[in-house]
This record gives sequence, C-alpha cells and structure tokens, in this order.
Amino acid sequence: MRVLGKDKHFFAFGPNLKPAYAVAPGEEVVIETMDCFSDQLTSEDQLITSIDFSRVNPATGPAYVEGAEPGDALKVSIKKIELQRLGIIVTVPGLGVLGKIVREAKTRTCEIGEEGVDFKGIKIPYSKMVGVIGVAARKETPCGTPGRHGGNLDTKVITEGATLYLPVFFEGGLFGLGDLHAVMGDGEVCVAACEARGQVTVEFGVVKDASPAWPFVELGDHYYILVSGDDLDHAFREAVFYGVKALQESNSLAWKDAYMLASMIMDVQVSQLVNPRKTVRVRLSKKYVSLEGIIKALKSELPEELRGE
Repeated sequence: MRVLGKDKHFFAFGPNLKPAYAVAPGEEVVIETMDCFSDQLTSEDQLITSIDFSRVNPATGPAYVEGAEPGDALKVSIKKIELQRLGIIVTVPGLGVLGKIVREAKTRTCEIGEEGVDFKGIKIPYSKMVGVIGVAARKETPCGTPGRHGGNLDTKVITEGATLYLPVFFEGGLFGLGDLHAVMGDGEVCVAACEARGQVTVEFGVVKDASPAWPFVELGDHYYILVSGDDLDHAFREAVFYGVKALQESNSLAWKDAYMLASMIMDVQVSQLVNPRKTVRVRLSKKYVSLEGIIKALKSELPEELRGE
C-alpha cells in the first residue's frame, strides 16, 4: 500500500496549492501526519508559547484525486487510524471557552497505550479521530479554520469506519488531512485535546455532480451534516435548514411537515467551540434519510431570510 509521507504538507487550503501526490479513485493509501503542533512539543517542560505558530495544524498533501472535478463530491473513506504513543494537550491564556480565566500556559503529556489514553492516572477509552481534513478552498484558508471545504472540523464522528463527502472546487480536489486525536470531547473546550501524530488509511472516491454545500459524514446508521459559522447561532440555523431539507427530499414531504419531523427525530450537536469558526452537526438516522436525499438537500440554496442573520 502506498504511503503519503508527512514531509509533504501545507498550512492553508487555497487555490494556489500544488499537488504533492496523485491518487486514483478506489485506491487505498496510508497518510502520515505530524501532530497539530508540527511535533514541536515533546515534553511537559516545553510551553506552547515557545513554538513557531506559523507551523500549527499541518495537513499532509495535497493529494490530487484523479477524475475529481469542480461540482463533484470527493468521497473519503477512513479505514484505519494508527497513533504513536505520545499525546500532548495544552492550555493557553485567552484561548478556549474559559480562556479569560486561564492565567498561564501549561503542557501535559498523555500516554497512548493499547487500550486507551492515560491522563494523570485517569484511564480514558480511545476515541480516535481526524481533526483537519479537507480540500482546496476557493479562498486561502488556514488549516486551523473550518469551512465549506472542510478544514479544522474537529468533529469526533470523523473516525474509523466513517465516510466523509467534501465539495470539489478545483481539479483533483487537492486533499489533505492532519491533526489526529486519541480522544476529544464535543466542544474541545480548552482549545486542544489529546493531540497525536500517526497515520490514517483512506480510500478515495468521486461522486459526479454531487458537490454539497457543506461536508457530511456517513457513519454506522447515521448521516451528519457539518456546518461552520462565525458564531453558533449562524451555524445552528444553517445546519438545521439542511437537515430539514434532507428529510423533505428523502420522504417527499411538504417543508412544514419535514420541519416538524426534524423536531422529533433530528439531533443537533456541537463539534467544536474554539476554532476561528464554530462547527456544529445535525444527526439523522438512515431510517429517515437517504444518501440521495442528503445530496439533493445539500445542493439547495440557503433561503434569503437565513442569510446574514
């Protein structure tokens, strides 16, 4: 199996990216990653204030996926996540949900073992996930910022067994991923989780003429629509709109009936609260929505009444 080495990486998803690798649809590849600090922190004696912040949140790549064209959806199936044993978590004054009361930077290491994570003697089961994952955006966007292209989604359902669908804006998609976590709670409230380096085995596919307005994930018995906004209210409203549309399209319902159905069976969840844009997700059971309904819904335009609120 081919390995895409972490020596090829970038720090912004944008129109000027040049392919580092070429991959074919249906091909499985192993993608090596640095951690979100570019492996600059290795002990509790080092503080995040000492690192080069221009090297935060690297993504390995970009990978040019043959046959992916603007207007398509890039399908990324996550087969396996393997982590090295060292995990790092930090606090930073001013950052995170409670950053205003954080007085000093701290670094803690976590042991990533066979069964899970050891944090100061507290045993935490694995919840391995990919934080940064996306394609070249129309406008240059730092890897630490999420958006329609993906990016720093920090969403824990982007894990082993998940399939992520991303819009394609440029030929080949120009895909990258990084920022692995051994475990992360919804919100990632202190601005970091158990940050780790490792490798991810993925398989690429292309769905023609299916470019979604926002990324979405298929995992187990559910679909998740991922929306990032400048604040939570904007993100929640847009995510709920597309969730309702997915129910409408999947069940041939009037919009008002789909809205009522959503209030009974759709879950609205927070992915992360600490990045430059906040990310939320709606969860929809496959009992009530189809892949075709999700794709059709995510090709709809947001109503004028919901724009810019």
